[in-house]
Amino acid sequence: MITTLVIGNRNYSSWSLRAWWAARRSGLSFAEVRLALDTDEFTREIAAYSPSRRVPVLHHQGRVVWDTLAICEYLAEISPKAQMWPATVTERSRARSFCAEMHSGLAALREQLPMNCRARKRRVQFDEACAADIERIQEIWADCLSQKSVEGRWLFGHWTIADAFFAPVAMRFRTYDIDLSEPAASWANAVLSDPEIEDWVRLAAEETELVAADETG
Repeated sequence: MITTLVIGNRNYSSWSLRAWWAARRSGLSFAEVRLALDTDEFTREIAAYSPSRRVPVLHHQGRVVWDTLAICEYLAEISPKAQMWPATVTERSRARSFCAEMHSGLAALREQLPMNCRARKRRVQFDEACAADIERIQEIWADCLSQKSVEGRWLFGHWTIADAFFAPVAMRFRTYDIDLSEPAASWANAVLSDPEIEDWVRLAAEETELVAADETG
């Protein structure tokens, strides 16, 4: 039985990026199925893969796991050697809290600065709520980097699911040319220069579909 990760457009689907990077980092061997968002193909085919009718969704050993947070938790469980969460209970609790905050909050940033990997130097007039989200993101990154218990360039020293969850935000900040203070800028640069993320962006640039709602600025 082939392990499959179903994703949306690489250019626009932030949740697909999170699950894909986590799957890559887990060491799991998987095939990719890409369904272009907002198309007849997506409407026609998604029900065969996902009970929620959304991407991403993972098929592994007869199990179907949907929602990015659930996928990441599943990957961490089946791949303990990958150390996808921090080592200590204290840091794991913080990492999970930050991921949950990203998962359910920061709505203004999501709405006003949609992920668009191909775009550069887009100009968007965002409101105070979005500005507050940008500030909160930088607070989270600085907090992680200042309190990590092991050395390394990632939020908790070694790579964790928290890095996957915030990677699309680093992408957004580049797209909309958001000024970042240190150490947030250093972490964002680490994400954007990672070979796996560069590979994702390269493939995103080859896509031809346009999602009008995400072509802002």
